[in-house]
This record gives sequence, structure tokens and C-alpha cells, in this order.
Amino acid sequence: MRLYQSDRFRFIAGLVLIVIIYSSYYIYFVENQNFISKSKLVLHLIRLSTTVIIYIIGTVHLGKLKDNWMSSLWHFIHISGLCIITSLGLISWFIIDIGLDLKEFAYTVQELLISPVLYVAMGLLNSSLNKKTVANKH
Repeated sequence: MRLYQSDRFRFIAGLVLIVIIYSSYYIYFVENQNFISKSKLVLHLIRLSTTVIIYIIGTVHLGKLKDNWMSSLWHFIHISGLCIITSLGLISWFIIDIGLDLKEFAYTVQELLISPVLYVAMGLLNSSLNKKTVANKH
């Protein structure tokens, strides 16, 4: 039972950190009209660094849980998403300006990666599967 409590605490601590960073990102960078006028490079670097920080937090907090599949799924989703948005960003920056549809797609992928919803969904799925496993053992 103590391990379960430790996992729960670790999961909630990760969620709190993700919510704080997600909220700060929107308050200070996305919704701040003074900051929006900064250069595109600065905005892209902030978006990328925010996504990487969220990835690291999830890796630390989900990686220590006893269910390894959560960590593997977290890595797969984030690395795939980071590859997509980095590729689109590099294409846009160095080769040709990508269209509005691709820019919106990249923003959507980035939103999925930094949103606490993905982290919570993984926790709910894990909790549901753990309850079924415990019920099947009895």
C-alpha cells in the first residue's frame, strides 16, 4: 500500500508541475501582447523549451512508477510529436514557409504535448487498468 501512495504522490506532483508550467506559458507568452511582438525565433525557442520541459517532468514522474508502459507511451508520444513540430519548424525556417494549415497542425501537436490532459489521461488509464488487474487476481 505504501508504494501505491508513493506512486500517487509522485503522479500528483508531476501534474502540479505541468499545470504550473502550462499556465505560466499561456499567461506570460501566449496571452501577453507585449511578448507576442518579440522575434519569431524567440517565440519558437520558448515553445520548444516549454515542450521539452514538460516532457522531462513527465519522464521523471512517470518513469519511476511501477507501470513501465506509461513511461514508454509518454516517450513515444512526445518524441513523435517533437519530431513532427521540429521538422515542420526547420522546413519553415530554412527551406520554405509552410502554409497556415501546417502551422495550425504544429500548434495543435504542441498543445497536445504540453497540456496536462495527456498526463491525466495516462493516469486515468493506468488507474483503470490497475483496478481490473487487482479485481482479476481476487
